[in-house]
Amino acid sequence: MEEPERLKKQKELIEYIGRQNEREGFQPVPARIMGLLLVMDKEEYTFEEIVEEMQISKSSVSTALKNLEIRGIIEYVTYPGDRKRYFRAISGEIDTFINEVETKMIKNLATINQIIELKKDPNSRSAMFLKSIMTGMDFFIRKLDELKTEYKKDR
Repeated sequence: MEEPERLKKQKELIEYIGRQNEREGFQPVPARIMGLLLVMDKEEYTFEEIVEEMQISKSSVSTALKNLEIRGIIEYVTYPGDRKRYFRAISGEIDTFINEVETKMIKNLATINQIIELKKDPNSRSAMFLKSIMTGMDFFIRKLDELKTEYKKDR
C-alpha cells in the first residue's frame, strides 16, 4: 500500500475509533486523540503535535488530555534536556484490561440488581429482561478467571 493511501486509511480509522469511543461515553476530542495515539506509527506526540494533527484548539486538546490522563488511558513521559511532555497510550497487560472489564461488569450487576429490587412487579417484562442480563453477566464473570488461566497457558 502506498504511503498516502496508508495515511488516509489511518485517518479514517482514527475517525472510526473516535465514533466508537463516543458510543462508550467519551467526548469527541478525547475519543479521537485516543485513536490518534493508537493508530498512527508515531507512538508519542507533544501537545503541539496533537493540536496540529487534530486541527483543534489548544484548550480542547488540553482538556481532553487531562481527561484521558485522569481516566488512566494515556500518560506522558519526559526526556532529560527536553522540557516537552510526550503523550502516549498506556500499555499494559491483558490481565489489567480484563480486570477492568470485570470490575465494570460487577458494578453493572449491582446496579441492575438494585433496579430489579425496586420494581413493583419483579416479574414484569423489563425485570425479566434485566434478570436474563444478570444471568449472562454472572456467567461471563465466573468464566473470566478460567479464561485468564487458559490464556496464560497458551502464551
